[in-house]
Amino acid sequence: MNFLRGVLTQLIIIPTTVILIVPMMITALIKVLVPVRPFRRFCTRIVIGIAEIWAWVVPRTFRALHHTRYEISGDLDVDCQHSYMLICNHQTWVDIPVLLEVFDGRMPFYRFFLKKELIWLPLLGMAFWALEYPFMKRYSRAYLEKHPEKRGEDLKATKIACDRMRGLPATIINYPEGTRFTRAKHEKQGSPHRNLLRPRAGGISFVLTSMNDQLDSLIDVTIRYPDGIPGFWHFLANGVSRIQVHVRKLPIPVEMTQGDYQNDPEFRERFQEWVNRLWEEKDQLLEEMKKS
Repeated sequence: MNFLRGVLTQLIIIPTTVILIVPMMITALIKVLVPVRPFRRFCTRIVIGIAEIWAWVVPRTFRALHHTRYEISGDLDVDCQHSYMLICNHQTWVDIPVLLEVFDGRMPFYRFFLKKELIWLPLLGMAFWALEYPFMKRYSRAYLEKHPEKRGEDLKATKIACDRMRGLPATIINYPEGTRFTRAKHEKQGSPHRNLLRPRAGGISFVLTSMNDQLDSLIDVTIRYPDGIPGFWHFLANGVSRIQVHVRKLPIPVEMTQGDYQNDPEFRERFQEWVNRLWEEKDQLLEEMKKS
């Protein structure tokens, strides 16, 4: 029965994605061909509106076919008229439909910072391009030592993306860990946290300094899967019984929006300390969620 639920879920979501991506791509191509800023902003609103239809269909499909219980706590006082920076621990692709469920209709449409390889995903890669999601290329430390000119390219991409989003309500999502959590990665990093990888602060800083006058709050989301981290098919096939989610709505300290993370070592150290404190609090919260 669960296998059939998984198949039926895909039979709804995949055709919906295919149908909606056609007008999205047409609008995006027209925007590229007509270099008039007001017209391009209008096209961007259309593309986002199409994506919001998709984001409306997905959680309702899961609700209709799945029995997953969401245990949501914290502060959900958000709206679609303001912009937010949302940070979250990252464990699985399931994190994305979880966020769609928790904030369904409550916040502006999501903007993700994605690995460059994801542009080649069937259908979704084209949608990400149309939505102007910034694609980030990760370089190893050894590569950067040989090619120092590549340092800071991700931060440049972040600034360009933020400039494009100005004036439009948006929820900017950042996974500070930079990759999905696994025990192997945790051990390799020597992370000081029991349930998290080390956070990266550069991307968060660039968003806050680029959009400080537009962002209303920092939304700190903590997700826990009590029965173990699920694979995406496991979730599609109704294999996840419960998901715990805690939401914190935090003010953005003014001093964290007025500095140069890339070129000011003192500011960079203060900012990293601030993000590390948030991560220590998240780690403690995950320990408390285990006991609940």
